[in-house]
Amino acid sequence: MAQRGSIGKRTGEGGVAATIRDVAKRAGVSFKTVSRVLNGEATVRPVTRQRVLDAMDALDYTPHHTARQMRTRRSNTIGLISDEIATSPFAVDIVKGAQLEAWHHGMLLLVVNTERDAQHEADAIATLLERRVEGIVYAAMFHRSVEPNDRLRHVPAVLIDCFEPNGAYPAVVPDEEQGGHLATQTLIDHGHRRIGFVNLDPVASAAAAAGRLVGYRRALAEAGLPFDPELVRHATTATDQGYTLTAHLLDLEDRPTALFCGNDRMAVGAYCAIYERGLRIPADVAVIGYDDQEEIATYLMPALTTIALPHLEMGRWGVRRLLDLVAADGEPLADPPAFATPHRLTCPLVTRDSV
Repeated sequence: MAQRGSIGKRTGEGGVAATIRDVAKRAGVSFKTVSRVLNGEATVRPVTRQRVLDAMDALDYTPHHTARQMRTRRSNTIGLISDEIATSPFAVDIVKGAQLEAWHHGMLLLVVNTERDAQHEADAIATLLERRVEGIVYAAMFHRSVEPNDRLRHVPAVLIDCFEPNGAYPAVVPDEEQGGHLATQTLIDHGHRRIGFVNLDPVASAAAAAGRLVGYRRALAEAGLPFDPELVRHATTATDQGYTLTAHLLDLEDRPTALFCGNDRMAVGAYCAIYERGLRIPADVAVIGYDDQEEIATYLMPALTTIALPHLEMGRWGVRRLLDLVAADGEPLADPPAFATPHRLTCPLVTRDSV
């Protein structure tokens, strides 16, 4: 059976590309019946629909997308704008999840990377609007507050891994407090009472750092353990910072027996500081990371137990929510704070060998 859109198209009468009338003639139905099949109308009998589809395959007929868009006023296309997700291995599963969900609903996903350039973002939104996308998902590299270009307000939009401070758009983010609580509770469940926390920068990574610290403190309180500010350090996401701050914690007179690292790269530095002092993982110091960057976590020795960010699930949720808005003909400009509370997705534990 011929594949629609393939090279060497079969032709209708006169040797030209097959038309909708050629399909109608071959299927033995009217032009309007073929049109109803193409538009997905439920009034066509299944047997008749199959005859039309068989005729389309036999003639290698490809519907004209632009013409259909003019008839139905739908493009079956949505956009995804990201800062740098599409060109980075980290968080790329957001794009994968969005693509899978869009494809599941018969939608094409157009992806644009802005590299955090405000003019590129404005131009990208304008271009997607010119192409009549039905909605846009706006995704960030890491959980943070954003202020999208005002042009985004002209189309249904959903934010992924970020949020607008005034709640102008629906958003989905990781549940950072739940993740911080789960990491700390896991270490407590393994018998640890002195747990160091190498947290993210409270300014550069405000949402994640604050949420994880709340979860850390809540787990300690639930276990009847005191919160010791000396055991909490803040750093950038770099490996060298993980090393330096872990060294400070391990050199305390009453050192921690377990470490909760703000990300997996910090955990690499933590491993170095631990081994440098002749200590063993996890016998002397247990380590748990965050993010589940597999190219790091699985190749550390021992393999790193970590908290995963739900990137794939956030991508899928964002597209589902966007299509709900599109189906409801919802205007994205509901007065703030219509979407004041972002939807939070669970961050699961990935158990390996470091705890």
